[in-house]
Amino acid sequence: MHGWSKRSSRHGSRPECVVAFPVTDQTAGMPTAEPSPFELADGRVLDVYLAGPEDHTPLVSHHGTPGSGLPFGPFVRAAAERGLRWVSYARPGYGGSGRRAGRSVADCIEDVVAILDRLGADRCFTMGGSGGGPHTLACAALIPDRVLACAAIASPAPWGAEELDWLAGQGPENIEEFTAALAGAAELTDFLEREAPEILAATSPQELIDTSGGLYPPVDRGALTGEFAASVIESLHRAVASGIGGWFDDDMAFLRDWGFSLDAVDVPVALWQGRLDKMVPFAHGEWLVRHMPNARAHLLEDHGHLSIAVSSFATVLDDLSDLAKERM
Repeated sequence: MHGWSKRSSRHGSRPECVVAFPVTDQTAGMPTAEPSPFELADGRVLDVYLAGPEDHTPLVSHHGTPGSGLPFGPFVRAAAERGLRWVSYARPGYGGSGRRAGRSVADCIEDVVAILDRLGADRCFTMGGSGGGPHTLACAALIPDRVLACAAIASPAPWGAEELDWLAGQGPENIEEFTAALAGAAELTDFLEREAPEILAATSPQELIDTSGGLYPPVDRGALTGEFAASVIESLHRAVASGIGGWFDDDMAFLRDWGFSLDAVDVPVALWQGRLDKMVPFAHGEWLVRHMPNARAHLLEDHGHLSIAVSSFATVLDDLSDLAKERM
């Protein structure tokens, strides 16, 4: 990672960091309204969200693309009921997190290790949805001594994966986005700079759907309601309010080598994927299952990209616990 001490590594050694946020209990597992700033040794700052008793095991959650790590109250409460403390952060370039241009998926490890070190946590669970999926798999691959179990929900497969047409089955907005990314930095920048204002202008579920309706099948439109919809919209607003840097860097990272091999994943992993998903098509989940034969597969026929998380979150947490017990 640019600017980190050479003592830092992707295999569990602990980098020095300077911390500027207090660690406090959150009553009944409720999320904080605002992130706490976490200052890293290289001078960058991360937006970090903590919720739940300090003595609970951290659940490190990796947000989607674009996203900001904003906790969703019912998810936080479900975690707290199972002895888990919610830990999430905005990846570099999102929200108030300082950008790290050119980052790889694997580069998230150093930020995660720094957060865990500050919390005094030797072990954690990790999960990630959509664009957070590759990042949670990176944790499983690169810091196995600190990860008890991992869940990847609607995660894309690596770009260029054999026997996978990566764009097939995606909604038209995603195809346009990644076609722009493949064309180069200028083309992707133009695309994202057109999209970000529309996201910021969307204040209701229907307005959000109107910005990218081809990505929302009926099952996901049905899930995008009430408190969940409000949380998604607020997270998206925070993601792009300060610019498109994080979104740009995520897209480019997905199309490069991730910085680790799925063959290296020895930590128990659960893979969740819905057949109706138009953002990350079902074929991606099937590919990951074929190439991670030790993973526990949950390939659900009647779910999409959002509905699978809303309906299955508690089950995902219970599954993580079961996987960790199998490892012991």
